[in-house]
Amino acid sequence: MSTQLVNIALREAKPHTRDEQPHDTLGTHRLTALPILILNVHERCNCRCLMCDIWKREGGAELRVEELRRHRESIIRLGVRQVVLTGGEPLLHSDLSAICGLLKECGVNITLLSTGLLLKKRAELVASFCDEVIVSLDGPEETHDRVRCVQGAFRLMREGILAVRQQKPEMRVNGRSTIQKANHALLRQTVHAAKLLELDSISFLAADVSSQAFNRELVWSGERQNDIALSREEVIALKAEVDRLIRDNGDDIHSKYIVEPPEKLYRIVRRFREDLGEIPPQAPLCNAPWVSAVMEVDGSIRPCFFHRKVGSLKSMSLEEAINTEDAQLFRRTLDVPENPICKRCVCSLHYKK
Repeated sequence: MSTQLVNIALREAKPHTRDEQPHDTLGTHRLTALPILILNVHERCNCRCLMCDIWKREGGAELRVEELRRHRESIIRLGVRQVVLTGGEPLLHSDLSAICGLLKECGVNITLLSTGLLLKKRAELVASFCDEVIVSLDGPEETHDRVRCVQGAFRLMREGILAVRQQKPEMRVNGRSTIQKANHALLRQTVHAAKLLELDSISFLAADVSSQAFNRELVWSGERQNDIALSREEVIALKAEVDRLIRDNGDDIHSKYIVEPPEKLYRIVRRFREDLGEIPPQAPLCNAPWVSAVMEVDGSIRPCFFHRKVGSLKSMSLEEAINTEDAQLFRRTLDVPENPICKRCVCSLHYKK
């Protein structure tokens, strides 16, 4: 479910050239500011999604409040503006209210990424601490339940959204849909489902099939990728569905109820064509390693979900961990347009001050 997160920022991504380095206006490779911090607060998930392996994790490790408290001053000094709670499923955390309370002491906004299954049970907590909720939506009810491998998942999400809004009517609840084989021809039905859920917006991205993110020890085999990725015929069907979505939902696109403009929707089609080898992969405009960091449950630090670990919080502060020699070397040598991981990325974070 973490693939929802990276476009929350923020601003629309577009291809860029080698000369257009994403960090040019954001300072040096030693970070003194960190607008966005992504916290993996619980490693398990309560769905068994077709396109994700997070639910296969054994155990149930979670970010300890005491560990986060140790970095309170770093969070304040770095000027963190937005904390994104992810996992796994953050609402599985045994003491999430303490985590959120500490973050609010630091003056940050909290975005919760959730499957929606526990929103009803934890509505009071969510309404009390969160500024925004982003739920996963995989299509109309039957499709959503099938992709989540949870009977009644759509109904539980609908009841949870209602419960949160009863506690906090002004709460923004947005949807994010990951396009894959099971729902590639259902974009318009997904928009309709989002409105049934009374979501404030719906966003789309392509499924990631080529990285080691999201609990994949190895890149998926070709057979496993084919379970999620699109065939040539399905890419043609997706292109036709995007055409119809744009034609039939112009007001929703203009009003940003559908977050992506037409060019970004067509970029999703392009990503699946790249997976098929029809066209060369192209990296989005992204400055995530210079404006954000991912803190894992075990204390390791990543520049984003897709790149390797560059630091650890076990014996140092957050400020020190994002500025290790390895972390600074990574940022200094990262050529986003040419990096093979960036060129295959389904997400983007282009944050501007």
